[in-house]
Amino acid sequence: MNDVFEYVELNRNKYIQWLQDICRQPSVAAQNRGMTKTAGMVESLIQQLGGKAAQVQTSGYPVVYGEFQNNKKSTLSFYNHYDVQPEDPIELWDSPPFAAEIKDGRIIARGVADNKGNLIARLAAIDAYMAVKGELPLNIKFIIEGEEEIGSLHLREFVDANRELVQADGCIWEFGYKDADGSLQASFGVKGMCYVELVCRGANTDMHSSNAAIIENPAWRLIWALNTLKTPDERIQIKGFYDQVASLTEKDLEVLNNMDYDEESTLKKFGLDSFVLELSGLPLKEKLIYQPTCTVCGFKSGYIAEGKKTVLPSEARVKIDFRLVPNQDPHTIYELLRKHLDEHGFSDMEMIPHTMTYPARTPLDGPLARSVIKTAKEIYGSEPTIKPMSPATGPMYILCQRIGIPSVSVGVGHFASNNHAPNENIFVEDFIQGIKHIAAIMDEFSKQT
Repeated sequence: MNDVFEYVELNRNKYIQWLQDICRQPSVAAQNRGMTKTAGMVESLIQQLGGKAAQVQTSGYPVVYGEFQNNKKSTLSFYNHYDVQPEDPIELWDSPPFAAEIKDGRIIARGVADNKGNLIARLAAIDAYMAVKGELPLNIKFIIEGEEEIGSLHLREFVDANRELVQADGCIWEFGYKDADGSLQASFGVKGMCYVELVCRGANTDMHSSNAAIIENPAWRLIWALNTLKTPDERIQIKGFYDQVASLTEKDLEVLNNMDYDEESTLKKFGLDSFVLELSGLPLKEKLIYQPTCTVCGFKSGYIAEGKKTVLPSEARVKIDFRLVPNQDPHTIYELLRKHLDEHGFSDMEMIPHTMTYPARTPLDGPLARSVIKTAKEIYGSEPTIKPMSPATGPMYILCQRIGIPSVSVGVGHFASNNHAPNENIFVEDFIQGIKHIAAIMDEFSKQT
């Protein structure tokens, strides 16, 4: 593969320009901003490389589907997304969020790490491999959706209507990062999610706060409801919540023991002195990877602007997410939450479901896993950090495990890429290495299948 790697180096400026071009095009799904143009750019780039591409319509934004068919026996797919998060707060960016400027060896742009850098690295790998070898070693498919940042609302619709298009022997998932020590992460699954909004209502209008003597405050009721969900020891109190959590195997514990996690750098990055419950070592890693969560994402009620306003609010809202592990079902968790609230005197509290995503895992001993691990060591010079499951969430189950496709996540981000935050960035050299890694994975996976 040295000839392919040399080609990547000789054409690095071209590939960097591809990335800057697409990062300079906003594509904010939450605001319907730039989506049509970006989908067209992605479709056009695949076609320029000699692949077939089309925008497959859904009830939401289209999925850009691309393929490079070579009549090979095995097929590798890539899942990515062309939408990005809103860039707010803009004032905290060191350079314009859609300028894609290069500073101190980093490309800074909204979406460069999540997920346009990975998308372009994969297309660049195909370009380099074909330029040097003449043809790809296997069939390639791209599934590039436009709604990942708003919950992949219509991905299942696309998959169910296009089973033949998405079928593959393995899938390289959208994200990937390096640890603080520079070692590559390879993730073999994602947590699921049950994301719910709770609404508590009181009087039909806000009131003077003196009425709190005789009128119930919905903000307090919501706080009391939240207090029933989790205790200070991090134990979730919903009956039946843990019933389906898969037990850890000896192999799971072995992988956790071998998984590097830089506690000191992580705490330093976020300005913290310790993790929850003063955890460290194996218990910390087990909680991060294999234990479910219950998190308050946002609370809204009454007056919180500058100065004072003595008010008794008429409504209180909270958004909470439960990160789920195998074999938890988000729909079951939703029903258990409803039952829990009813039994604790909050049957009047409204529940609004927002995201229901299943957890997903891929075995570590399959052809795709072996290909990723073997080539990572060759490209990066060290063993990758194996994450049996990412603590983050994505629609992996819908596209992959549900229909029997193993999937692995590797990519071009790093420990401080600032996804979803100001100054999102990747290192230029990580981008170039990522191109080489994808090219090597394609070559190795074709030999394993």
